[in-house]
Amino acid sequence: MPYSEIFQFNHALLLSCLAIHCLLGASVFWIAVQYLRHRQQALANEARLLALPLPPENDLPDVLIQLPTFNEGALIARVAEAVKSLDWPTARLHVQILDDSTDHSTNLSEAAAGALRASGIDALLITRGHRSGFKAGALAEGLRHSEQEFVAILDADYVPGRDFLRACMRPLMNDGGLGFVQARCDYLNAGDNIVTYAQQRILDAHFAVEQAARNWSGQVMPFNGTCGVWRRAAIDSAGGWQGDTLAEDLDLSYRAQLKGWRALFLSTVAVKGELPGSMGVWRLQQFRWTKGFAEAGRKLLWPVWRSHLSVGQKLVSTLHLGSGLLGPLFALTAATAAIDLTMGYGLTWPVAALIALSLLEGAIIGPAMLILISQMFVRGSGLRSELPRLPAVVGLQILMGLANLRGTVQALTGRGTAFERTPKLAAQSAVSSGHARYAPETGP
Repeated sequence: MPYSEIFQFNHALLLSCLAIHCLLGASVFWIAVQYLRHRQQALANEARLLALPLPPENDLPDVLIQLPTFNEGALIARVAEAVKSLDWPTARLHVQILDDSTDHSTNLSEAAAGALRASGIDALLITRGHRSGFKAGALAEGLRHSEQEFVAILDADYVPGRDFLRACMRPLMNDGGLGFVQARCDYLNAGDNIVTYAQQRILDAHFAVEQAARNWSGQVMPFNGTCGVWRRAAIDSAGGWQGDTLAEDLDLSYRAQLKGWRALFLSTVAVKGELPGSMGVWRLQQFRWTKGFAEAGRKLLWPVWRSHLSVGQKLVSTLHLGSGLLGPLFALTAATAAIDLTMGYGLTWPVAALIALSLLEGAIIGPAMLILISQMFVRGSGLRSELPRLPAVVGLQILMGLANLRGTVQALTGRGTAFERTPKLAAQSAVSSGHARYAPETGP
């Protein structure tokens, strides 16, 4: 092939990559519009759902609560204590502590299970001699030991409020088509330092705005792996928990909705959990999430396009799942740009414009906008308090994304990675004690 044709092909490939970057960036603005457009009506509908009646106490269904854990002994007692306080008949609660730990944590899990049983709750510690399937394998193992129709899932670092079950069960019991209900993830220690401060804002953009926007606008909504209640029939009909990706929650929630089940996001029902307290631990968590998302995208994109979903839903789902492939896309863009700039056409106006647009959309303006929306509409914060630290938050988000690009490359090449729980310290919220160094959490 003549050099001129090679350069033409490379230039066209570069323009295509940049156009995809711009499209992914534009999807962030679509999310913001959908959130603001549907918010008022959705919150009114949520208030109506949360006011739906439940059956009399004696007729309430049995609920299985699964607490998956791995080397998190410091957290087990705290979440078990919260489960004991749930507003649900004790005789109707069944708790499984699914402990795959390889350290002393199992002893603490056994003590927590004993404390639950002493309070009258049916509690079982389930351990395995292997970690096959990781968290998904542990959850599936637990289901083999249960028959309950409803399954609540709480990671060990989350602390549900007393009304968590009643809030989630009201819509589930009044709508047989709901496969799962997802509460909003909130945080215990967002005020500890700049790392937890930044995480809270970045995650609020996802869990409070993006997830709400997808659900409220009728799109496929992912499960977060915690702080939710599933209908057992939805899990079973979708093929159950599968451990072939590190994003077993995203995987199952898509498969269930492709089977016709619906999901519900409860914006005003918050469950607080613990954020990683250092950059190193945060990076490890984000690497697992990034790689898992890419693995799930590789697995689910073809089933999405073969499904009953509308064309619009398929396109939105493709952009959602495709965002996990940013690593290879970024690498291809960088390689074609280097060739184009040094040996080909040079910096043409179309290339320069697309580069600027993709960076502004996807890396700076879009994320900053979602962060501000989440803090203003969910937390009740104001621009004056958010703007000074916003550049640092967005900067940390960009750095974390670049640091974990290899996760998507590993996912596409099929390289496996063990599921490792993010280390947590059972920290108490500095915010609640009034000694937060950074801005306190507000809102519902």
